Amino acid sequence: MRLLARALLAALLLLPLPAFAADITVFAAASLAETMNRLAADYSKQNGKTVAVSLAASSVLARQVEASGGADVFVSADEEWMDYLDSKNFLAAGTRKDLLGNRLVLIAPLDGAAIRLTRGRNLKSVLKGGRLAIADPTTVPAGKYGKEALTALAVWDGVPLALAENVRVALAYVARGETKLGVVYETDARAEPRVKVAATFPENLHTPIRYPAALTRDARPEARGFLEYLSSPAARSVFEKAGFTVLR
Repeated sequence: MRLLARALLAALLLLPLPAFAADITVFAAASLAETMNRLAADYSKQNGKTVAVSLAASSVLARQVEASGGADVFVSADEEWMDYLDSKNFLAAGTRKDLLGNRLVLIAPLDGAAIRLTRGRNLKSVLKGGRLAIADPTTVPAGKYGKEALTALAVWDGVPLALAENVRVALAYVARGETKLGVVYETDARAEPRVKVAATFPENLHTPIRYPAALTRDARPEARGFLEYLSSPAARSVFEKAGFTVLR
């Protein structure tokens, strides 16, 4: 019950909120929390335009765009949810671009051991009665990538899971010691000092991790400048410092 309550609280804190009096509203994947908030603040200082950032799982954000709009810029943690909005004509034509790449890692608390990821490795024995924290693989990009990788290694079936609403909730489970292992992005692990990378998944085990960005079809004119700013040298520096791969 305590795990569930904390998960719900963490999810609520990341749910998209209405952006009162903001000139530009950005919906961004939860794994972009530090970088997108930093870039929004920097852009506001430079251009005098207020930028509100709402963070959640890409699936939650895409469905909110579909249901009620509210965003000028959408940055997804995978191609699938951007494709979803594109197929329903919720994106501004010609504005979509692949912005970033990332890596998938297995994390553990700081006192945890490094793990060698090999085909057929018995993760249940490594977990020793604990669970593997992972974002919901039915909807959340990080969870989908994780399931693909673990399935390719023939270790997915039978692993006890602690499902999370988004990748940052999965990160929090491990950081608080409530699960022994978790699957997150490398950038998430860098942002949390209470965890360590136990192993890095080979990139050929899962769909390439791409963060596409686009204007929504109802985006205000001011939003185009912010979307362009995300590809600027200043933004590149912020993203790379956080561990993202900036795509050209």
